Amino acid sequence: MASIGCTLFILLYSCCCFVWLYILPVAEAAANSVKYDSRSLIIDGQRRLLISAAIHYPRSVPAMWPGLVKTAKEGGVDAIETYVFWNGHEPSPGNYYFGGRYDLPKFVKIVQDAGMLLILRIGPFVAAEWNFGGIPVWLHYVPGTVFRTDNEPFKRYMQNFTTLIVNMMKKDKFFASQGGPIILAQVENEYGFYEPAYGEGGKSYTQWAAKMALSQNTGVPWIMCQQWDTPDPVINTCNSFYCDDFKPSYPTMPKIWTENWPGWFKTFGGRDPHRPPEDVAYSVARFFQKGGSVHNYYMYHGGTNFGRTSGGPFIATSYDYDAPIDEYGLPRFPKWGHLKELHRAIKLCEYALLNNKPTLVLLGPKQEADVYEDQTGTCAAFIANVDDTNEKTVQFRNASYTLPAWSVSILPDCKNVVFNTAKVGSQTSSIEMVPEKLQPNWEIYVEKAGIWGEADFTRNGFVDHINTTKDTTDYLWHTTRLFVDRSEDFLTKGIKPILFIESKGHALHAFVNGILQASASGNGTISPFKFKSPVSLKAGNNEIAILSMTVGLQNAGSFYEWVGAGLTSVKLEGMKNGTVDLSNAAWTYKIGLEGEHLRLYNADSAKNVKWTKVSEPPKNQPLTWYKAIVDAPPGDEPIALDMVQMGKGLAWLNGEQIGRYWPRKAPTDKCVTSCDYRGKFNPDKCNRGCGEPTQRWYHVPRSWFKPSGNVLVIFEEKGGDPTRMMFSRRKVSALCAHVSEDHPSFVTNDMRKSKSSLELKCPINAYVSAFKFVSYGTPTGSCQSFTVGDCHDPDSTSVVEKLCLNKNKCIVELSEDNFKTELCPGKTKKLVVEAMCS
Repeated sequence: MASIGCTLFILLYSCCCFVWLYILPVAEAAANSVKYDSRSLIIDGQRRLLISAAIHYPRSVPAMWPGLVKTAKEGGVDAIETYVFWNGHEPSPGNYYFGGRYDLPKFVKIVQDAGMLLILRIGPFVAAEWNFGGIPVWLHYVPGTVFRTDNEPFKRYMQNFTTLIVNMMKKDKFFASQGGPIILAQVENEYGFYEPAYGEGGKSYTQWAAKMALSQNTGVPWIMCQQWDTPDPVINTCNSFYCDDFKPSYPTMPKIWTENWPGWFKTFGGRDPHRPPEDVAYSVARFFQKGGSVHNYYMYHGGTNFGRTSGGPFIATSYDYDAPIDEYGLPRFPKWGHLKELHRAIKLCEYALLNNKPTLVLLGPKQEADVYEDQTGTCAAFIANVDDTNEKTVQFRNASYTLPAWSVSILPDCKNVVFNTAKVGSQTSSIEMVPEKLQPNWEIYVEKAGIWGEADFTRNGFVDHINTTKDTTDYLWHTTRLFVDRSEDFLTKGIKPILFIESKGHALHAFVNGILQASASGNGTISPFKFKSPVSLKAGNNEIAILSMTVGLQNAGSFYEWVGAGLTSVKLEGMKNGTVDLSNAAWTYKIGLEGEHLRLYNADSAKNVKWTKVSEPPKNQPLTWYKAIVDAPPGDEPIALDMVQMGKGLAWLNGEQIGRYWPRKAPTDKCVTSCDYRGKFNPDKCNRGCGEPTQRWYHVPRSWFKPSGNVLVIFEEKGGDPTRMMFSRRKVSALCAHVSEDHPSFVTNDMRKSKSSLELKCPINAYVSAFKFVSYGTPTGSCQSFTVGDCHDPDSTSVVEKLCLNKNKCIVELSEDNFKTELCPGKTKKLVVEAMCS
């Protein structure tokens, strides 16, 4: 039996100190009943306002899961949300895998043991910037199959997998109807955008998918996101940067936001997008202000696209997403902390929000309040300034409130502001990637350019890359021969012929007579590409070998499974008889690399393959496998592999797939030095990293390491400097925090204002070890460059040291007990701290 307990909320800390006595029902790790009405989910008879966090189990590793869930819970999150990744679980028809990173039951159990709820988005199409949208590639080659429409083969396989997952969850009693944590399940994903392209087949598919899901008898509600024609009782939900204006398909359904994007994904060669915490908080507050009841961050922890799991194409191996928990599992400050304070403030309004209808009060042309109150005196208000330029002061219930532009103030008692979305009081942290040299013993294995072993087939003209490899590898070799007569002018005049290549995508390396001549690729916006390059030819026979590559498969779009890749045209210009068109010549094909066939990435490959030991590994050499025996870096910080001096390729540690690496540089324009949070966000608004590699560091989970004797294997496609590869420890080098006396502060249960407080928090297993700067008064500057102002309490450092030194976290109240608050009358004073963790 599940039980509902009561808890006494006594919240006493953070930059906005809050003391609030209130009895709230709190769900434990299980439930028995999940229903809904127009206002909210009703769990075991109790209305719940829920904040959820997306954490995708295969984008991290099992050793990280408990810490990620714990950090989410500490951030004020009630539920964890995840997709289910079909192509990871069914790599071939009827062969299932639920081990390692794909151990879904283990992940759900960790969530349950943490006392949290779970939203299971089965799909099984997921998009998610995941390879092929999560659908197995082999399904595309089942005769007669068309994805995501009224197609019998597709529906049969989709239903089989959905039933498999549902039965697996039932077996472990994970659904709330069985006393488990799963309160919602999702079928399909964002199909409303694409349904019109499928005509009547799309409409009937939507109805079928909903009916199929309901027939699973999970005992919990089903949802479909971005699906405007969902059949009752399936709930339509919103995915966007803002969902305050969203309305469900039926008036009997609650307002649910399945994807609030707190950042955005990266593509190789693209800029680094960031979304300011002020705007994320604004979007969440507006959602709950306007009647929202379930909110999910996509992503709360983005993680890593290990191996070849990234989609796009061109999605980077990092799926950090600028999320509240970073790719390595560390809280991202100030975003994590700011949202934690927001969640706390919203939760104080939960009873008023869920049990009263709002009254809209207009306070100005772009200012408004939504008030939730009843006759007993319960009252909560959200006051919004949607002006994206100007701060405004408004009058509300005979009191004056100043709101920064594009912000929401939260008043759990309709009097006192406990949180404003634009006022960030959370600490910030400085992250340092501390290098650790590999110092390995090197071995190499060099691939031949072109066909290795026996050719797979020869054909006049080109084949589709994906249809040929079926995504068993990124690589497909094409080779042909060209005879050059000795009378060709370019042989004596020194003017090289020009090689013209056109491709549907995604990338290629062109070799002539075993020598790399040129590399080219599309990008995350446009996969097809054309390029031309001078090439060196000799008199007589020449072998032209082109290595075509995919960089993740299409993951969304109408009929996306039919999007191809590979060469479409190869021509040589500058020959005596004019342009030579090789497009319809006889091309010989080989699928994959010899090293893949030999499984050189396995730690025990030396038993079957003769690697060559070298004292110094070759540099700038294409088609080379490198093997290094390395020790684990010291400490317990997260680890990354620094590949900035390498070209492009794949990496493994002890047989585990780190993923694709490609330190491709972003364009040099359209970045900002600082981001204005005000106004609607879009993925190009706050870009950073112009002119820098999109991804320099590649996450290598600590749990993959042994103390010594680790086998690091790299396949380098075009050439780099392996001697400059190194591990880096991701270390929090400094914490900075500041809070002023007039910062929105939490209030006591008798509505007396409490003092503002500053909170410091080091990573797990780290402690405040020293202070670089402390000042209570009027300090100026920014993190790592603070200076004392003309007003300063000389005891500032000793006070903060007493409260915080050698502690994992601490709270410092701006009170007369701690500081000389009488200093500098008439000035608003603040406390600024820069600390070190170790």
